[in-house]
Formats: sequence, structure tokens, C-alpha cells
Amino acid sequence: MAWNEPGGGNQHDPWSSGGRRGGNGGNKGPENGNNGGNNGGGNNQGPPDLDEALKKFQDKLNTMLGGGGKKKGGSGQGGGGNKPRNTFALPGLLIVVGLAIWAASGFYLVDQSERGVVLRFGKFQEVVTPGLQWNPPLIDDVRMVNVTRVRSLTQTQSMLTRDENIVEVEISAQYQVSNPSDFVLNLRDPNLSIENALDSSLRHVVGGTDMIDILTSGREILGSSVSSRLQSYLDSYGAGIRLQTINIESTSAPDPVIDAFDDVIRAREDRQRTINQGIAYANAIIPEAQGQAQRLVEQGQGYRESVVAEAQGQANRFNSLLVEYRNSPAIMRERMYLDAIEEVFGGTPKVLLDVSENAP
Repeated sequence: MAWNEPGGGNQHDPWSSGGRRGGNGGNKGPENGNNGGNNGGGNNQGPPDLDEALKKFQDKLNTMLGGGGKKKGGSGQGGGGNKPRNTFALPGLLIVVGLAIWAASGFYLVDQSERGVVLRFGKFQEVVTPGLQWNPPLIDDVRMVNVTRVRSLTQTQSMLTRDENIVEVEISAQYQVSNPSDFVLNLRDPNLSIENALDSSLRHVVGGTDMIDILTSGREILGSSVSSRLQSYLDSYGAGIRLQTINIESTSAPDPVIDAFDDVIRAREDRQRTINQGIAYANAIIPEAQGQAQRLVEQGQGYRESVVAEAQGQANRFNSLLVEYRNSPAIMRERMYLDAIEEVFGGTPKVLLDVSENAP
């Protein structure tokens, strides 16, 4: 007979081994203290029952919370008694779960380009480095600051120069955060603070410079002066900012006089171009003149040396002839006569022939 046929003796499922057989098989109601078919010494080797597992979990939860669970091993009708409910169990469980969530929410990741400024109840605590960090939520306030990004600021201002003219200057500044804690704590509005400091330093430098210098050749000096003064202002504020570059984008005169100043600028450019041309011509002519002068000096020195050498040679020759003349005056007179005749006739084109009778 099949196990599930009505009226059959085999009323238990094939997955259990005699779970509902035994001496108390006839007492199957819940009032029997043997919990239905779980007695009899059989082992349940089938798949777990979901309802039964859920019921066991509910029983354990009720036991943890102090609920009324049945006592095992009691009599069938009145053996089970309810445990007194623990009033602190549920709040304690909620507190544990809340603490777990609170602790898990304290983890955060700091990027490589950032630094985290930790404030504990509003007071500076530390600066955290890149990586996985943890701080107690609701107690610590972590403010991220990018320390590698180059920030920029540009503004255009009209201001008075030293010679009481108005000039319009467009300037830009690039900067980085060098000290995250000072940047966060000492500046309420960093952009506004830098704008005010840049405006102050620019007005101070422009107020001590003539307008023509600002519009022409003094722009580079203006930029370097503004940069050094602005950095000193930021250091005095404790802003934690390091300037990268200061660029003077443009300088211009007021509209009513801009044409006249353009003419002045062009005239200065023409003047500078003429000066450059004169310098180039001088650089080409002066070396040539210096070479010619050196050549004349060297020629004079050579001529002097040759004349002196020739005079010394003739003096030495005369002295040697004088010695020979003193030894043999007649011979030296004849020799000197012949040398003189040879020198005189050697330079003339005439030819002398001997036509004496004795000639052959």
C-alpha cells in the first residue's frame, strides 16, 4: 500500500524512518508532550522542513526576548509555563544593531590627490593621508581638500596709477593648497579671500607705477611685484596657499584716450626699433674699423723694425769697412770706388763699349 493512501497503516513519509511509529502513535494531538511524530527514536534523513525551521527560529527569538516558550518534558495538559519577558532585551538588540551600522558608516576612502582634515566636535584633530580611513561618525567631521589641483582666479580692475591716470588691468593667478588644515580652518571663503588679497596687492603696485610703464615695458615687473606681495599677504593670513604663477593678461587705457596711447606705444616701438637698428649697425662697423686700425698698427711696427734693422746693418758694415780701411787704405779706396761705379751704372740702361786700338 502506498504511504499516502487514506486509511493505510503506513502514514509517514518515506523520508523518515519510523518517525511517527511507536507506542504513542495514537496520541498525535498537540496536547501530547511528545511533539507529534518526532519521538520514536527515528532519525530524519530527508530534506529540512522550512516551516519547522522558521518555527524553531521564532522559538529561539522568543526565548532570547524572554517570551513564553513551552518547557520540554512536561505533562501533556499543564506542564508548560511562560518565562517572564525581559524588557531590556529588545532595546539592547536595537542598540547593538545601531552601533554596528554606526561603526560601519565611519569607513571612508581618501583619494591620492586629497588630504582629509579631521575636526572632532569642531576642533582640529589631524590630517589623514590617502587610503582607507575610519573616524567615528557624528563625532568627527572630515573635510576633503585636493592638494594637487591647480586652482585659477581671474579678475579685471580699473585703478589709479602714480601719475594720476586710470588704467584697466586684467590679471590671473594660479595657486595650490600647501597646508590643508590652514586652508580649511583659517579661511572661511578661500576664493573671496584670495580675490581681496589679489586686488589689494595689485592696487598697491599699480599705485606706485606710471601709466606708460604699465602699458608698455613694465608689465613683467608689475607681475613679479604683485606675485611677491600677494604671497606675503597669504602667508600672513595663514591661508595654506602657494602661488604658482601670476599673469598680467592685458593692460589698457580708458576708452577716451586709448587712441592717443596707441600712438604713444607705436612711437615707442619705432624708437626701440631704430635703436636696435643703430646697435646692429654699430656692431657691424666697429669690428671692421678695429680690424683696420690693428692692421695699420701692425704695418707701422713692421716698417719700424725693418728700418731699424737696415740702419743697424749699414752701421755694422761701415764699422767693418773702417777696420779694413785702416789696415789698407789704398785698396779700400779702389774697392769702394768700384762698388760706387757699379751701383751707379747698374741702374742706367746705357751700355759702354771699349773702342780702344788694342781691342780685338
